[in-house]
Amino acid sequence: MKIDSVEIYHVAMPLVYPFRTAFGNDEVIESVLVKLISGDNYGWGEASPWQYPAYSSEFAEGQFIVSHKFISGSLLGKDITSGQQLQQNLAWIKGNYFAKSGFDLAWWDIHAKMQNKPLWQIIGGKSPDVEAGADFGIMESIDLLLETIKKAVAEGYKRVKLKYRPGWELNMINSVRNAFPDLVIHIDCNSAYTLADTDMFKQLDKYNLAMIEQPLMNDDLIDHAMLQAQIKTPICLDESITSPAKARKAIQIKACGWINIKPGRVGGITNALEIHDIAAAAGIPCWIGGMLESAVGANHCIALATLPNIKYPCDVFPSSRFYKRDLSVPETIHSAPSMFRAHNAPGIGVEPDSEMLEKEILNQVVVKR
Repeated sequence: MKIDSVEIYHVAMPLVYPFRTAFGNDEVIESVLVKLISGDNYGWGEASPWQYPAYSSEFAEGQFIVSHKFISGSLLGKDITSGQQLQQNLAWIKGNYFAKSGFDLAWWDIHAKMQNKPLWQIIGGKSPDVEAGADFGIMESIDLLLETIKKAVAEGYKRVKLKYRPGWELNMINSVRNAFPDLVIHIDCNSAYTLADTDMFKQLDKYNLAMIEQPLMNDDLIDHAMLQAQIKTPICLDESITSPAKARKAIQIKACGWINIKPGRVGGITNALEIHDIAAAAGIPCWIGGMLESAVGANHCIALATLPNIKYPCDVFPSSRFYKRDLSVPETIHSAPSMFRAHNAPGIGVEPDSEMLEKEILNQVVVKR
């Protein structure tokens, strides 16, 4: 397909309540949406590194600038016939995975539409049905957390992910495990610790956690391998896996037992598929994470979650979990308790609502040949 024009939108989506992690507290989610247009066809992508360079070195305003000043020019007027070709055209730009992801995701949406097939089928998904877990940030009290987990379990969620940071750690996990002795639980440290905390991680072995997600530095592999050798609980790498090459190296040095694939963090669907296949060949299971995107980004994640080596309930959420009204339509909703279903419409089956998009735009640009 020849890329005739590109529309790029930097938006800020207010949350219904602050999202608290080891990085800090966020009251809005800043995201960048990309619309690729080829003749009468178009596709949407969305990537959200958030407002500040805390989760990664990228942030939404910077992503917007890179997207329209550099990436658009590398694709405009080109006949892009595959995701690999798109990535090759952008290879001269170092890093900037979130920025590249918006375009890669949009390419896959339009590609699937032109095939008149849903994206999940195009990429080799095994079934449109996707299981999701419950995910909880740092709360005002442990009692409130326990009440919230109890509600999630009653709703049918089979696993719970808990944000974990200094001051909200062993005492919290002890309380949760005592209250829910059989529940599948894992913690997400968001790079908050170092090898100096190894003894604390050893103590976590007794709580029968499914995994410890990203305990150490965001770009580290070596220290994770050292930590994994000293603890029984599997490590899941998230922030550290930014490319297929990083995934291959992490597996080679036994730095992890799981990989969390976020399409925004790894540069899009193209790289996510390669990471999935590398991990599958090595016997390392994966699951899909998100960045609180609108329904556009969420449905790209749902499509990826249909792949055969996705072995754990994913981080996919109904729109109402975080937003009074989603930026995109149709909103992401449960097909059953803790379950989602990928759309059977061509592509991802979702696009921004023009009224909501207009309300939440911080900046926009249209680039044409």
